[in-house]
Amino acid sequence: MSLPATVPLTPSAATPAKPAGPRVASARLDNGLDIVVVPDHRAPVVTHMVWYRNGSADDPIGKSGIAHFLEHLMFKGTKGHPAGEFSELIAGLGGQENAFTSTDFTAYFQRVAKEHLKICMEYEADRMSNLVLAGEVVVPEREVVLEERRMRTDSDPADLLNEAVQAALFTRHPYGSPVIGWQSDIEGLGRADALAYYDRFYTPENAILIVAGDVEPAAVIDLARAIYGRISARGETPKRIRVREPDVRAHRLVTLADPKVEQPSYQTVFLVPSYRTAASGEAEALEVLAHHLGGGPASLLFKALVIDKKIAVSAGAYYDGTALNDTRFYAYATPAPGVSLETLDTEIARLIAEVAAHGIAEADLARVKTRLVADAVYAQDSQVALAHWYGASLAIGLSLADIAAWPERIETVRAADVVKATRWLDARRSVTGFLLPEAAAAA
Repeated sequence: MSLPATVPLTPSAATPAKPAGPRVASARLDNGLDIVVVPDHRAPVVTHMVWYRNGSADDPIGKSGIAHFLEHLMFKGTKGHPAGEFSELIAGLGGQENAFTSTDFTAYFQRVAKEHLKICMEYEADRMSNLVLAGEVVVPEREVVLEERRMRTDSDPADLLNEAVQAALFTRHPYGSPVIGWQSDIEGLGRADALAYYDRFYTPENAILIVAGDVEPAAVIDLARAIYGRISARGETPKRIRVREPDVRAHRLVTLADPKVEQPSYQTVFLVPSYRTAASGEAEALEVLAHHLGGGPASLLFKALVIDKKIAVSAGAYYDGTALNDTRFYAYATPAPGVSLETLDTEIARLIAEVAAHGIAEADLARVKTRLVADAVYAQDSQVALAHWYGASLAIGLSLADIAAWPERIETVRAADVVKATRWLDARRSVTGFLLPEAAAAA
């Protein structure tokens, strides 16, 4: 979440901005495309991002990985521009570009000198409506994705463990499938699957344009209207139909031993509400709880496990709150030599129980809240981070007002709210992962 103030913008008038944060403007085109402009005049550059409200959790059953696969194929050319032309142009302008797929959204971005914003819009609008998937590019690109999976996941024991933990935490909900997809599903993906997914989700009604940089909002919106406004609306915004995860009642332990593991590690993941699904104030309390437990060297876990007892060399916790559906709360640690993962598990459970029983000191609460808000303020120094905050939040259904009000909501979290939030950290709602060297597992 983030700090900036927001201002709704119409062609004729704008409301004065709040004093804190950048002056953010928004608009919606007739075809349904949402636009957010985040002025940042510190350098003559601009970040142009198009976010689609679909991610790997929207992959059809048996087609896991199609959102990520299509992200690759979006670089393979359109009716008017051959594959590689856009990337070569951006590189020639001294710019940067990339794309990424997450569970709930897919985004494409460029960072260029501000005078090249129109070019980025023209090319991105073109591939929103004119993608061409020649048969000869689909199969080779599928092999690229399979090789990416082999290199990044199948050869990395930590990634394999994380996949297994997520699959155990989400037994029915699609968050249990990896973003890149299961190998058996990827092998069956073809051109028809990609085009069907493209036609369903790559529409102006399902997209958010974020422009952050040295720009004037009215000019950006006029330019977007001239370029993106030419794309015809497809009809109703696509619905995201997802299976609800059943109530969880049993703790699960996943252990992976591998000869490539040199340093054991521990993680436990709890199923908790997200900013989208939590009751009022609950997500903010979980955010504060995560930072109190594991947000850096002043946190409870680090002080207890690393500094005081010296049973871990690292420890932390974090809350993955930006999600459309119920999400994850992590606690993790790396043991000191000779310390078992069972010992870390027991100690982390004890510390969580301690917060549930005795709460958080007012001084610690004030420190955590100050740190969270300050981190949001400092992060505004990154133009890309500003664009990412807005895109990720809006893509899961939060509003500009939600984003702007986040610091105030963090400030209202009370010690009692943090204690109440610990109810979600019930072991029966969690999956614990042990990563071990093969020799240690056999001992």
